[in-house]
Amino acid sequence: IRELGEGWHAVALDLRGHGRSEKRGPYDWRQFGDDVAAFAKALPLVRAIGVGHSMGGHAIVQAAARHADCFSQLLLVDPVIMAPDAYAAPLPFDGAEHPVARRRNVWRSPEEMIERFASRSPFSLWRRDVLADYCRHGLLPNQPDGDGFALACPPAVEAAIYAGSAGRDIRAQVAAVAQPVIVLRARRKARRDGAMDFSQSPTWDGLAEAFANGFDVYLPELTHFIPMQRPDLVADHVRALAAPSGGWGA
Repeated sequence: IRELGEGWHAVALDLRGHGRSEKRGPYDWRQFGDDVAAFAKALPLVRAIGVGHSMGGHAIVQAAARHADCFSQLLLVDPVIMAPDAYAAPLPFDGAEHPVARRRNVWRSPEEMIERFASRSPFSLWRRDVLADYCRHGLLPNQPDGDGFALACPPAVEAAIYAGSAGRDIRAQVAAVAQPVIVLRARRKARRDGAMDFSQSPTWDGLAEAFANGFDVYLPELTHFIPMQRPDLVADHVRALAAPSGGWGA
């Protein structure tokens, strides 16, 4: 948002389980789509540019398919809409066993978290001011359990969210989206190094072609965390979509 500068009206939603929203399931990815759709209609949004990264991109496609009047264009940043055959395979972990369930939850301060993460991959690749925002806004006072700060998205909730992605093939919703869509994709490798390999993209390389009016932008120099590495690039694409020409092919 800072990269966009003045003159923009931005609306950001803390999805259930995240930020200041309630930590209350279900955490099925269809439910996130329902939440974004209900939120967009309740405001109401009118011909907004819908921008979503990772699961947010998955959810905003569902919302746009349901309420086409709310969105003029979509910018999907590595939206974890996978190839059709990927949904036939079971997840390697359930919620309780997922590696993120073992994340450290309590920190003395946001500064401690920033310093700890700054040297750890993939966070070491992020722009430092973005990492600082991630830590400062991703922590809440550790109440009523004790001192310090706890993750705003608790590890058990995050693990349940990963488990909730299973079987959420939204090809029907993709086909229903008529608006122009730009898909930013990170690099692909021949093999993923485990379930938490965020160095590459989980997004289907044929996704843009599955939209009625889709355009693919391949960014092999970046990881799945495109907005954290290059917020300026994401802002450039938002500006292009807002231009009178629609920025098509930008």
